[in-house]
Amino acid sequence: MGGIMSYIDIFLHLDKYMSLYMNEYGILIYLILFAAIFCETGFVITPFVPDDMIVFVTGALAVGGSIEVVPAYLIFLIAALAGDTSNYFIGRFFSKKVLARENIRFIKRENIERTEAFFHKHGGKAVLIGRLIPFMRTLTPFVAGVSNMPYRKFIRFNSLGVICWASVLFFIGYFFGNIPYVKNNFGIVIIAMIVIPLLPVIITFFKIKMAAKKR
Repeated sequence: MGGIMSYIDIFLHLDKYMSLYMNEYGILIYLILFAAIFCETGFVITPFVPDDMIVFVTGALAVGGSIEVVPAYLIFLIAALAGDTSNYFIGRFFSKKVLARENIRFIKRENIERTEAFFHKHGGKAVLIGRLIPFMRTLTPFVAGVSNMPYRKFIRFNSLGVICWASVLFFIGYFFGNIPYVKNNFGIVIIAMIVIPLLPVIITFFKIKMAAKKR
């Protein structure tokens, strides 16, 4: 229980913790940031890494010179692309098991099926859209690999998604993260950043449930 509470505390006060880490680790913070962003999608089973908040907070801290803007921004792009590529090839590796409807340890079958439905509905655009939605971005590259989407097509849509994702979060943090209201209500901002991107998914989920009940 203590571990969960510690994670929540870090999560809601990420700006203060990251500021401390940047002062403590110096140039190694770039490696830590790369690892955090890579892990969020790179291993399929680590969607709990708060990568949106890490990018946003880093942008805010870059204003005060705690970290360099260009290297941090480039690291987020490279780490996200590398993580998604790793995830894609993991999907390719497990494609036969998934298509044979076999269970994969640590990955819920229903989560794969929901992402598959979203993926088949939107095609290549699903890779771009999925990159922008928390939790879904972890499974989208995996399903793209399972579906044997050509890597060139995947990386084209994925690169566009990564650029949009990193640019929006990083520069919103850079230009707005130090506004007094944002700094004083950081926990609320964090929760809003999670909930707002998930609203379309939640609405679609309930629409599907309602349609199923009618049938």
